[in-house]
Amino acid sequence: MKVVVCVKQVPDTKGGVKFNPDGTLDRAAMLTIMNPDDKAGLEAALRLKDQYGAEVTVVTMGLPKAEEVLREAIAMGADKGILVTDRVLGGADTWATSQTLAGALRNLEYDLIITGRQAIDGDTAQVGPQISEHLGIPVISYAQNIKIDGDSVIVERQYDDRYHVLKAKMPCLITALAELNEPRYMTPGGIFDAYKAEITTWGRADLKDVEDSNLGLKGSPTQIARASDKVRKGQGEKVTLDPAESVTYIMDKLKEKHVI
Repeated sequence: MKVVVCVKQVPDTKGGVKFNPDGTLDRAAMLTIMNPDDKAGLEAALRLKDQYGAEVTVVTMGLPKAEEVLREAIAMGADKGILVTDRVLGGADTWATSQTLAGALRNLEYDLIITGRQAIDGDTAQVGPQISEHLGIPVISYAQNIKIDGDSVIVERQYDDRYHVLKAKMPCLITALAELNEPRYMTPGGIFDAYKAEITTWGRADLKDVEDSNLGLKGSPTQIARASDKVRKGQGEKVTLDPAESVTYIMDKLKEKHVI
């Protein structure tokens, strides 16, 4: 069984965010972490490895420093890491990103592709389903539990206050929720293996069946109108009332805002 996990190196928002003049994130200038939903997806793949002996390959697209999350994944137990990086891929929106990752995945054999539901730097939840569309395979999103049944996968898909149970034949793509599991820690031996591991690096020339017009900033139909690291709040209203008047005032405000 072959499982491919797509992960993303995202800004650690505790350290603040920075922007380029064109409105895109200045990723080279920020502290970074592995995207939480992606980490849950990686843990799901590693559990399939523990249970079925699956081979786990981790793929990321980003700057050369994104190699860090691949080594973290290997330290957790992944078998291989592939970095897709090239200047022409920079500034990609979800469409261009999914085209790039699909072009890379066409080079690999896989039974299951796992991505995170969404990345904390974009919150679109679009890339995973778009990849499945480009590759022509079924997708099950918002996975909160994953099981294998022969050549099929059975997934509990989160839905409001309940869940759906869906079954699909592999190859299939699943998008994972951070609540899917508790990711394991890196082990000392895993860290040593990750330090020695050879990371495969692919560029534009390694992408299969992708047009240049669908890559990078120029191939991104989504354009950023404005970007800001902080949203400034307007000055609030301050009133001085006795307790009884305060209750009436608050209730009136809640009704005015249609909260109650």
